[in-house]
Amino acid sequence: MALNLTMSAFVGVEHAMAAAMGSRRLVLRASRIASSRSARDWSSPSPLLLKQKEEAEETFQGRTSQPQGSRFLPPDKEGGGGTAKPEKMKKPSIKVTRPSPGFSPFSAQGFASLKLSPKLVQKLDEMNLTSPTQVQASAIPVLLDGHDAAMQSYTGSGKTLAYLLPILSTIGPFADAGGDESARKTGAIDAVIVAPSRELAMQIVREAEKLLGDEHRRLVQQLIGGANLKRQAEALKKNKPMIIVGTPGRISEFSRAGKLHTHGCRFLVFDEADQVLSMKYRDDMKRILEHVGTRRASSSSSSSSNSQPQRLERQTILVSATMPPALLKAAEDWGHKPLLVKAAAATSTSQSSSEVDSQQQKRWSSDPDVRGARESLPPNLRHCYVISPARHRVSTLRRCINALDPQSVLVFMNFSRRLKDTMFKLQAGGIDVSCLHGDKGKLGRSNTLTAFKAGKIRVLVVSEVGARGIDVPECDLVVNLELPTDATHYAHRAGRTGRLGRGGTVLTICEEREKFVVDKFEKQLGLQIDKCEVACGDVSLEEEDQLDEEDEDERKSFQSRHSQRTEGYKRRTTMRPSFGMEA
Repeated sequence: MALNLTMSAFVGVEHAMAAAMGSRRLVLRASRIASSRSARDWSSPSPLLLKQKEEAEETFQGRTSQPQGSRFLPPDKEGGGGTAKPEKMKKPSIKVTRPSPGFSPFSAQGFASLKLSPKLVQKLDEMNLTSPTQVQASAIPVLLDGHDAAMQSYTGSGKTLAYLLPILSTIGPFADAGGDESARKTGAIDAVIVAPSRELAMQIVREAEKLLGDEHRRLVQQLIGGANLKRQAEALKKNKPMIIVGTPGRISEFSRAGKLHTHGCRFLVFDEADQVLSMKYRDDMKRILEHVGTRRASSSSSSSSNSQPQRLERQTILVSATMPPALLKAAEDWGHKPLLVKAAAATSTSQSSSEVDSQQQKRWSSDPDVRGARESLPPNLRHCYVISPARHRVSTLRRCINALDPQSVLVFMNFSRRLKDTMFKLQAGGIDVSCLHGDKGKLGRSNTLTAFKAGKIRVLVVSEVGARGIDVPECDLVVNLELPTDATHYAHRAGRTGRLGRGGTVLTICEEREKFVVDKFEKQLGLQIDKCEVACGDVSLEEEDQLDEEDEDERKSFQSRHSQRTEGYKRRTTMRPSFGMEA
C-alpha cells in the first residue's frame, strides 16, 4: 500500500515537471515570434508571396501566348525564331437554327387558285392563312377531283389541313350549296377521320373547330378512348355531327353498338396510317372498312353492286410521314386507283410501289427500324451532339440552354422515374421547367401543354410515351438527354421541332462510350451530326477543317514529331531483352 502511494506521488511530480518544461518552451517560442514580427516590415509582401505572384504571371502569359493543346510554335514568317500568336483562334459557335433563306415550305400560289369554295377561302383569309404549303398545294386539287390518295410528307408540313380543307369545301357550311340540309336533319355522318392516338385525334378536332368557328363547332365530334362513353353518346345524339374524329377502338365500339351510322359516309381518312396498320388495330380496322361507306368499284363492276343502294362510295385518304410498301399495298386494297401525293407531284401508287420494291425493298427488309424515318424529318434542322459524363448531363443541359437561348425546349428521356429529378435540378438553376409523362392525368397533362404553348414554361421534360401528339410550332430546340432506342425514335423526336418550315436544332448529350450510337444514327438517317463543346457560355463546333494554313502546318509538324517519337519508343522497347533471356 505504501509502495503504491510512493509510485503515484513520483508519477505526479514527473507530470508536473513535464508540464512546466512545456510551458517554458511555449513562452520562449512566443517571445521569438514577437521579436521577429516586430522586426519585420509589414508594408512590403513576403518573399514567398512575391515568388508565387511571379510564377502566376509567367503561367498566365504563357497561356495567352500559346494556343491550347500545342507545345510547338511555328517559325516566324520573317525568318526569326518561334513567335507566339496574339490570340487563340475562335471556333464557330452554334446558335438555334433559323429558317434558311433558300428554303420555303409554302407554295407560290394562294388558296383561291386551288378550287376551294369561296366561303372557305374567305374564312382562311380571316385566319391570316393566305399561302398553302407545298403538300397542301399538291393534295387539295387531287382530293377535290375525287381521287383516292395516299399522302406523304415530313412531320409538321401541314398534312392535317391538306385533307380537312377539301372535306370542308365539299360538305358543311362552307360548301358551295351550303351543305346537304337533308343529311343534317337525319344526322348522317359525312366524314370519318381515324387517328391512332388520343392526342392526335384531339389535335385534329381543334383544327376543325378553328375552321368551323363557334357557330358550327358542334359539327365535329371526337370519339376517343379514355373519355366518358355515355357523354360521347349523348353528344353524338344531340349535335348530329357531320365529321367524326376518333381512335379505332372507340369508333368500332360505337359501330358495334349501333350508335354510329356511317353507311352514307363520303370520306374516310386514316391519319398516321403507318401506325394504324399495327396488328392491335386489325379487328377494329376491319369493322371500320366494312361499315364506313363502301369501296369505289370500277366502271365494269358498278352495275353489279346494287345489293346495297343505301351505301355511298367513299373517298379513301391515307396520310403518313412515311410510305413503306405495306402502306402502299393497303392504299390499293382500301381504295380505287389511289394516287401517291407528295410535295412535288402526284403519281400512281402502283408505279410508286414497283419503284419502291425495286429500289428500297432490300434496304428496308435488311433494316426495318429506319423504314421511312429519313423522309419524316423536317428539312431545316441542325443536328449536333455534346460529350458529357453521365453525372454532369443535367448541368451540361442547363449550360446549353443558357448558351443557345431558345424560345421553347423539349427534353426527351427514356424513363418516367427520372423526369422529376431532372426537373428539380433545372429548377434549381433558375429555369422554368415542367415534366410530362404517360402516367400523368388528363387534366394535368392538358394544363401543362397549355402553359408550354403559351410560353409560361420554357423547358418541358417528356418521356417517349408522354410526347405523343405534342404540336408546338414555336419549339426550336429538341434535346436527347438520353439516347433514343433506334433511328426511328430519333426521327420522331426530331420532328417535334422545325414545324411548317421553321428552323430547329436537335442536340444529343451522350457519354464518350455512347458515341458509336450517334454515328449509327448519322449513317442510317443520312444526316450530318456535328460534335460540339460547351465552354465560356457558348456552344461551339469542333471542326478541324476550319483551321488556317499556319495551324494546319503546326498540326502536321506536331503529328510528325509525335509519330517519330512513337516509332523511336517502339524500336527501343523491341530491342530490350526480356527477363530470363540473353541479349
